[in-house]
Amino acid sequence: MENVRPDLTVDFAGITLKNPVMTASGTFGSGMEYSEYVDLSRLGAVVTKGVSSTPWAGNPTPRVAEVPSGMLNAIGLQNPGVETFIERDLAFLSKEDVVVGVNVCGHSREEYLEVVEALAGQERVDFLEINISCPNVKQGALAFGQDPKEVEAITKAIKEKAKVPVVMKLTPNVTSIAEIAKAAEAGGADGISLINTLTGMKVDVERQSFLLANKTGGMSGPAVHPIAVRMVYEAANAVSLPIIGMGGITTWQDAVEMMLVGATAVSVGTANFMNPTATVDIIEGIEDYLSRHGIASVKDIIGRVKE
Repeated sequence: MENVRPDLTVDFAGITLKNPVMTASGTFGSGMEYSEYVDLSRLGAVVTKGVSSTPWAGNPTPRVAEVPSGMLNAIGLQNPGVETFIERDLAFLSKEDVVVGVNVCGHSREEYLEVVEALAGQERVDFLEINISCPNVKQGALAFGQDPKEVEAITKAIKEKAKVPVVMKLTPNVTSIAEIAKAAEAGGADGISLINTLTGMKVDVERQSFLLANKTGGMSGPAVHPIAVRMVYEAANAVSLPIIGMGGITTWQDAVEMMLVGATAVSVGTANFMNPTATVDIIEGIEDYLSRHGIASVKDIIGRVKE
């Protein structure tokens, strides 16, 4: 008798994904840049680079530094703005058979809402991922995602304008990720994604100067994975929202680990820089894992490791 292939589909915030593997914002462009290496239709979803209401130039260079088992980046969310995004990137994605998540960024609540409203009439946008690690210029540059009250408020404001599911992307640079997750849930979020990068710093000891022009940058890569797993676990036990787990996912084992502690889906980020086909390799690895363990559906491993 021929073996039946495992069912890789998952339901995330009312959206059916072909499989649980997405791209992490800022590491895959908007899909066009990787399309010659990866068949986008094989992915669970493409999550775009951050989109702001107006063009952002980003931070001065150098803004990327390699560190042991990871990297630091201080790109500064450089992007051409929502109008160009719609005309160029979304037009490209509209021809692809893949779920599309658009990452939204801003320096004020008003800036976030401008992007959300601009995307509200775009049929090709399946969900929004709201990057609340951005500095709030009206609150002394403290990230939106570090204040539970602000998380709840901005989530609620975005939900009132959005036409598609809203996923709040949480920063790990907080005392309690569970508290922030609860705030997003209280604001009406349809899902959460975590973790964003950890704040780090690297110094060139020979030149005795900062390696990044911005001094600090976001740490990502395999080194942050155990921290990300812990935070996904804590968030999954604090809220009933579906979770996109990310942070140092390089192999299928990393992805399965995230799902076992409660993630419904996963996003692959820094690994794309080392291996352009990392996403597809991970999808195939998950399928093989399920087959070897006699598990009929990937949904059956979500949250299996609880206590």
